[in-house]
Amino acid sequence: MLFVCDLHVHIGRSSSGRPVKITAARDLTFENIAIECVRHKGIDLVGIVDCASPPVLEDILALVEAGEMVEQPGGGLRYGGNGGAPEVTVLLGAEFESYEEGGGRSHHVSFFRSLEALQGFSDALSRHVTNMELSSQACRMPARELMELALGFDAIFMPAHCFTPHRSPYGSCVDRLETMFTERWNQIHAIELGLSADSFLADRIDELSDRSFLSNSDAHSLPKIGREYNIIEMEAPSFDELRMALLRQDGRRIAANYGLDPRLGKYHRTFCEDCHRIAQGAPPVLKCEACGSENVTRGVLDRIVQIADSDEMRMPPHRPPYQYQVPLQFVPGVGAVTLRKLINRYGSEMAVLHEAEPEDLLQTVGTRVAALILHARHGTLPLRAGGGGRYGKAAPDDAGQLDLPGL
Repeated sequence: MLFVCDLHVHIGRSSSGRPVKITAARDLTFENIAIECVRHKGIDLVGIVDCASPPVLEDILALVEAGEMVEQPGGGLRYGGNGGAPEVTVLLGAEFESYEEGGGRSHHVSFFRSLEALQGFSDALSRHVTNMELSSQACRMPARELMELALGFDAIFMPAHCFTPHRSPYGSCVDRLETMFTERWNQIHAIELGLSADSFLADRIDELSDRSFLSNSDAHSLPKIGREYNIIEMEAPSFDELRMALLRQDGRRIAANYGLDPRLGKYHRTFCEDCHRIAQGAPPVLKCEACGSENVTRGVLDRIVQIADSDEMRMPPHRPPYQYQVPLQFVPGVGAVTLRKLINRYGSEMAVLHEAEPEDLLQTVGTRVAALILHARHGTLPLRAGGGGRYGKAAPDDAGQLDLPGL
């Protein structure tokens, strides 16, 4: 069976209002994430990466004790599903920041099969972290030691948003992950690409050829859940089945990655911090093309070209298709009212982006917005690249009059 999976969602606040991810929305609570996945997004398996925070653990335990969430035999918590209603399985995750000897820092995500394992990891890591309540805190140990601690609780461990210029392995620590994890490298079975990269770029680095790639939203608000996601072939949405899929065992596998066109990511191209220009020239651009400044935030594309083993991708046979999508919030003309109308009409954002009939879209939102959604679906919507913390954006005016593909 095929399941829609977004495995990197943050929590903004606990149910009591205590801050967890300072930069995330206040309504991004553990329960609200599950509700959003069921009611609006069509997500079957969601990984919440701030579950080791003590106030979040309190929220989880309260929901389990109230019967709102139920631990599953294969790992994870089920929410919904009563009377045949939609349901989602929540994976209990934790994201923490490692320190390398050379001074680089990077983020890594661990998933745990049970509440007991998560609680044990939280207790163990509290001896290395100043404030366990907050998201993505520095644990002041190398990534390899953080991985060893997580594996002691039978976790799935993976480097997060691998190429971003801040707090990522390739972006701010090493040219090769094998040098970071040494003998533990073979126990890492997947990496997270991040919003500014895709499979075509990552498959220019030879050491990644045997790893599964995940495209996740890294959502800091409810609407951004599912802006990137994975289609995973499993028997059920659970911890055990996910581990088998990452290992490509017994027919389980990543069947497809759906993600932003990398140009929409906040760090796709090098950005000059002095004159605020985004690089336009052939990568790698390592200093400003306009003013010559070396005070730049290096772009993901530029970094990958800098460290790549090949000028072209060398995609292994097991690699699934990477499907570009432009989330509805990036589509000009789709504000809150239009978004609500579309979800009410088609049931979920996924259905709007990939399934809605062109003629019906035309009747629902009018010619221009329908054309933009359909061009986003077909990968023909003109885009301007992002950089330096600024998202790229759809630029339909660059294309003049848009036709209606599919009609």
